[in-house]
Amino acid sequence: MSTFLETYFPNVIDIQGEIVESIWEALYMVVVTALVASVFGILLGITLVVTEEGGILENRRIYNFLERAVNVFRSVPFIIMLALIAPLTRLIVGTSIGTTAAIVPLVVGTVPFYSRQIQNALLEVDEGVIEAAESMGSSPIEIIFRVYLKEGLPSIIRVSSVTIVNLIGLTTMAGAIGGGGLGNLAIARGYNRNQTDVTLVATGIILIIVFVSQFIGNHFVKKTSH
Repeated sequence: MSTFLETYFPNVIDIQGEIVESIWEALYMVVVTALVASVFGILLGITLVVTEEGGILENRRIYNFLERAVNVFRSVPFIIMLALIAPLTRLIVGTSIGTTAAIVPLVVGTVPFYSRQIQNALLEVDEGVIEAAESMGSSPIEIIFRVYLKEGLPSIIRVSSVTIVNLIGLTTMAGAIGGGGLGNLAIARGYNRNQTDVTLVATGIILIIVFVSQFIGNHFVKKTSH
């Protein structure tokens, strides 16, 4: 086994510590970004649903503003987003380079995508159930928690899984321009130094993370479906 690795993955053997560090950096970016973006994404998604025409808190001004803001931010390529909000990143974390600094643009890039996914998930909730809750005198807050979030839970988990996969892809792009993680390893070590084995290993690890996240997501979808 050792002979096989030394023959086909010589550079990987030399930087095992760096690979482990890159994995932790990638997981750090994904987990922290997911936690922060989930809060803002769910709040924004719920607001879009309840303020749209016919919603339980219909407000065209708020809906139109948020709708356009989401569309604009979703339309900006992530690489350009990194450069555009660099001043904001420096203001928040003191630098625009590094793993922690990458979390700021990752959140900004993920929230619009996730909020739209949450909006679509909540719109799948049966309108009859919502109308029944309203006729029973349930307040908007009660409808949001007891109807939208409860009935839409399987769909919310499903779109969350999709968002995590998308986020993993964004972390690799952030890493390619100094954000650290597996993307930085694949570009700085693998591509720039022509170490193909490093690129292959980094790509393989990214795919494993994606498959594991999808498996976990599918497991919870099955658990919550009824």
